Amino acid sequence: MPHVITQACCGDASCVFACPVNCIHPTPDEPDFGTAEMLYIDAATCVDCGACVSACPVGAIVPHTKLTPDQLPFVEINDVFGESFTSYPPQAPVPAITPLTQPSLSVAVVGSGPAGMYAADELLKRPGVRVTVIDRLEKPYGLVRYGVAPDHQSTKDVAKLFAKIERERGFSYRLGVEVGRDVTHAELLEEFDAVLYASGASTDRPLDLPGVDLPGCTSATDVVGWYNGHPDHVDDAPHLSGERVVVVGAGNVALDVARILATDPERLAGTSIAPHALEALRASNVREVVLLARRGAVDAAFTLPELVGLLGRSDIEVVAENLDRPDGPLHITRQRKLDALEALPDRVVDLGARRIVLRFHTSPTAVLGEERVAGIRVEGPGGSEDLEAAAVLRAIGYHGVALPDLPFDEARGVVPNDRGRVGDRTYVVGWIKRGPTGFIGTNKTCAQETVEQLVQDANAGLLARGKTSVLAS
Repeated sequence: MPHVITQACCGDASCVFACPVNCIHPTPDEPDFGTAEMLYIDAATCVDCGACVSACPVGAIVPHTKLTPDQLPFVEINDVFGESFTSYPPQAPVPAITPLTQPSLSVAVVGSGPAGMYAADELLKRPGVRVTVIDRLEKPYGLVRYGVAPDHQSTKDVAKLFAKIERERGFSYRLGVEVGRDVTHAELLEEFDAVLYASGASTDRPLDLPGVDLPGCTSATDVVGWYNGHPDHVDDAPHLSGERVVVVGAGNVALDVARILATDPERLAGTSIAPHALEALRASNVREVVLLARRGAVDAAFTLPELVGLLGRSDIEVVAENLDRPDGPLHITRQRKLDALEALPDRVVDLGARRIVLRFHTSPTAVLGEERVAGIRVEGPGGSEDLEAAAVLRAIGYHGVALPDLPFDEARGVVPNDRGRVGDRTYVVGWIKRGPTGFIGTNKTCAQETVEQLVQDANAGLLARGKTSVLAS
């Protein structure tokens, strides 16, 4: 295979359009693009031109001759997915860009994370557009800066793309400005032709159990912010005085937190980890992190690339409990996950390695303790069991927060919208639009859809200040 897509894949799809032979799938127009765990190269079609390498914003595409040992498993992963492809046209369809027919357009983009930056980029492809990105924090990039694990530095490299967007004509920032505190939605509509919200999903789903209010039971989201230096989470250090931490959940965030807590702090010293977090981890007594997954291994929420990346680490022992293999054929991704987990006993790890335990078919029933967390009660195939733990972290999904003066669907955690349109010259993009799904690059196609609606409205004269959008009631 000439080129291989590796764990760092962000789903941006820039490589798809750079490829002259349409060998990278799924493309944004294919039905499984929104749910794919990563993109894959069809080895039978790839002509080894290297165009995708320079197009990839996170350096995830590597010639097969330059793969590092921990990237080698991705050869098989790409090959397996390549074999599952059917016939495709010789070139991936490039989405059409509706030109702006108005002489000028000014847009406020609220939120400087991936969704906001991709939206700004899409808008600025049209001459005459001015974009002002507003964020309540003093530093931009949102999830990329404060949500990506510090040992995934290649994923954080997408910030280099955002830096290029900042330099585009018509781009400007207003950082340290919070909508609802420093400026109102109505004031933004007075100043700009349209307002586009890219505020993400900044809270986590609550865990409804006895004892969740005990000190030491906190959100994995807070811990991620803590070790990434988010200004809101400087004081959100987890309790690390005991030998075990339990994480409720088995998605990529749960895996990230477990991996950071189980990593030798000196290995993290050269990363972007916050200094206060590194100091705390150096004093940590944690030797084991247990992840509780309500469902079985084939339904685990963590992705295959994240699992493969973890298993490439000889300094962390990984144990899977309550594995089962369902009858009948499995989707190729689930099959590979299960194969990897079943092969865990054969892994060779370093002497004295910290441990991550993946407990499937296990649900928490109560957080234990009096003045602070002492453990957690779980229900699994063997019945009820109490696990000692210094901290319990919930990682069961993100949830959006209502925005001032905008409608809000509390159950879904989104602003109700039609392909990004909200009404009265107001639009949404990213997780506040579609919910917490997809990866960093998924926001690019999401932004294309929203900006398309916005430009159509501008061309129809619906963004003139004082006029009302077609969706406003």
